[in-house]
Amino acid sequence: MLFKNYQIVVFKDRVGSCGHMRISGWLIFLLVLLILGLTGAVIYLWSFYPKSLSSAYHLRESEKTIQTQNAQIVAMSSKLQSLEEDIRRVQQFDAKLRVMMNVDRDPPETSAQTDRQEPATHGYVPLYRQDLLAKRMHSLADKIAEDVSLEEVRQQELILALRENRDFMVMTPSIWPAEGHLTSGFGNRLNPFTGKAVLHAGLDIANRIGTPIVAPARGTVVSAGWQNAYGNCVVINHGNSITTRYAHMEKFVVKEGQEVNRGEVIGTIGNTGRSTGPHLHYEVRVGDVPVNPMRYILN
Repeated sequence: MLFKNYQIVVFKDRVGSCGHMRISGWLIFLLVLLILGLTGAVIYLWSFYPKSLSSAYHLRESEKTIQTQNAQIVAMSSKLQSLEEDIRRVQQFDAKLRVMMNVDRDPPETSAQTDRQEPATHGYVPLYRQDLLAKRMHSLADKIAEDVSLEEVRQQELILALRENRDFMVMTPSIWPAEGHLTSGFGNRLNPFTGKAVLHAGLDIANRIGTPIVAPARGTVVSAGWQNAYGNCVVINHGNSITTRYAHMEKFVVKEGQEVNRGEVIGTIGNTGRSTGPHLHYEVRVGDVPVNPMRYILN
């Protein structure tokens, strides 16, 4: 009886007017089942709603944690790279001191030179790279610690050498003789007067006329006067076959045979002799052979 056909009569407002339709019992049964199923599904899903809210909250907290960790990784990466640069500068300074003092032992290859395959991190680090970057940072930190330990040993060697060669260091031209812009370095260049390639035997430091020139180390003035193309020129003997030369000076305030100390003013920058503008031409010679002054300058 439940699955028989049913007739539904609908009465309209007008008197004697009505409509009717036939509907199968099966259809009514299916509609009832559908409504009950939808009601049950809604009740079942509603039970998960509090859990979904909790999951969304934990997801937001996890995202915040990941962002914080990402920022820490980026900052740590930058600090490690900065440490690499600092160690490299110390090692370069160490190498220059060893050259000056004839202390043999080349510094070993460092992490700053051997570990450059991984690009620098300046922004967001994807999740799949964070673990790899963290491992690399630990490895880099270990290398830096090893470099620091080796550098401490080297510094002890240098300190011992400095104590044994204190007079040598006092008489080594290790500071800039004047302030200004380095306009020409040591090495081959085109002569501005002849246009031919010649050896430029020193450094050209440009600045205003009257800028002070100082002795870069203790020594004895061996000449102070006019020297043709050099113009007003001073030559200082620092011992150990090392001499320094200062050309194109406006004037000099020292005389032959005078003892000078590091940092003592010996004259001023000028534009005398064969010069293209106000500057100091500074030379370092060992046994009267020009060498690169940058080999000795430490500051």
